Amino acid sequence: MAPMSAERRGLVLVMADVDTEHEDDFNAWYDTEHLPERQRCGGILSARRFVSDGGDGPRYLTVYELENTDVLSSEEYQAISPMSEWQQRLMPHLTGVRRHVFREITRDVPESEQRRAVRSTDGTEADDE
Repeated sequence: MAPMSAERRGLVLVMADVDTEHEDDFNAWYDTEHLPERQRCGGILSARRFVSDGGDGPRYLTVYELENTDVLSSEEYQAISPMSEWQQRLMPHLTGVRRHVFREITRDVPESEQRRAVRSTDGTEADDE
């Protein structure tokens, strides 16, 4: 079994809902202040926003890809962590805010250890050898 690399990517997922009457302000804050600030922070590889197509759960999702989860304790990130005045004004209008940090666990599996399967249309599996 191949060992995992010590340096693995990280993800931060942030989900939230916002009161309808504050939605325009929330999106303006996220797009013009919050997201650009994080995109400039070293170690944050990408930052993308999504909106739900419906169903249960929060309406908004933001995904940050990190070089590794240590980025979140870096001096550069800590400097942008305190809430801005704009964010402080918005916080009472946000509900269901959830933030989750994930560390990648994908491991490098040698070709010789990889299992290949062929699935039939009925969902059964047959080895491809």
